[in-house]
Amino acid sequence: MSARDQRSVGVFVLLSFGLSWLVALPLWLGDGLTSAWFPVLAVLIMATPAIATLAVVFSIDRPERPVAALGMWPLKPVRRVLGYAAIGVFGSIAIVLVALPVGALLGVYPADFVNFSAFQQVLDQQGGEIPIPTGALVALQLVSLPLASMINVIPALGEELGWRGWLLPKLMPLGAIPAILISGAIWGLWHAPLILLGYNYPDAPGWLGLSAMVAMCVLVGAIFGWLRLRSGSVWPAALAHAAFNGAGGSYLIFAMAGERVDTTQATILGWSGWIVPLIIVVAIVATGRFTAAREPVPVRAPSMD
Repeated sequence: MSARDQRSVGVFVLLSFGLSWLVALPLWLGDGLTSAWFPVLAVLIMATPAIATLAVVFSIDRPERPVAALGMWPLKPVRRVLGYAAIGVFGSIAIVLVALPVGALLGVYPADFVNFSAFQQVLDQQGGEIPIPTGALVALQLVSLPLASMINVIPALGEELGWRGWLLPKLMPLGAIPAILISGAIWGLWHAPLILLGYNYPDAPGWLGLSAMVAMCVLVGAIFGWLRLRSGSVWPAALAHAAFNGAGGSYLIFAMAGERVDTTQATILGWSGWIVPLIIVVAIVATGRFTAAREPVPVRAPSMD
């Protein structure tokens, strides 16, 4: 990396972290995650990497085509971008869901895949007769997950514009593994203002929750980064991130009623959920596919001379 790129990364990290803490400050001074402002502030926090990216791009990097440099446009070749977008959406949902049976097999996720008792308990608490079988409601929840990626893609883009749109390509001269580790660690530590308040890991001490978040972000961030590099676009990563967030709460559907779920051990947030993503990342790196896709060389028409 050049000295200029190192300076860009340093300024980006300081801005994204500083803005994240600044937006989260009302939660720390007020009611924390129970604050009525939490949903709004959480979305605003997701925009801070994009703000930091734009500040660095236009003040330090100054590329000739900023939109292209960030992978926002053009969407070419269209078939490749759409293909990786589909992989991102359905692949993200798959790794979130497969973490549940893996955790159940390892004895760390209290599952009820037959009666959906935790989900049924929530329905009962809401009161009223629901003329649809619980299993059908669960199926509807799962079918709607890809739609959630379309709804959540703009907030997710606020993050992906920074992490995978700008930061990961900037770190790639260091090599695939350093780029994966550094970008993932930065992404994970950026969550500190909310994680230390108990977000995602409500029963864990702050240091353990933040450590688990960093580990998860390294692995999942590598998959999102692969989508960014292979497609040449930030949109597949943004859609994957949106789908990942939308599917994140699905562990509540398949849990056993009355049992506590330790997210440091179970779900995609815990160590048992990292097994499948780790296998995927190792396969991607080992096969040399954590690189940008090569553009096809145009074929010239034969000369008539």
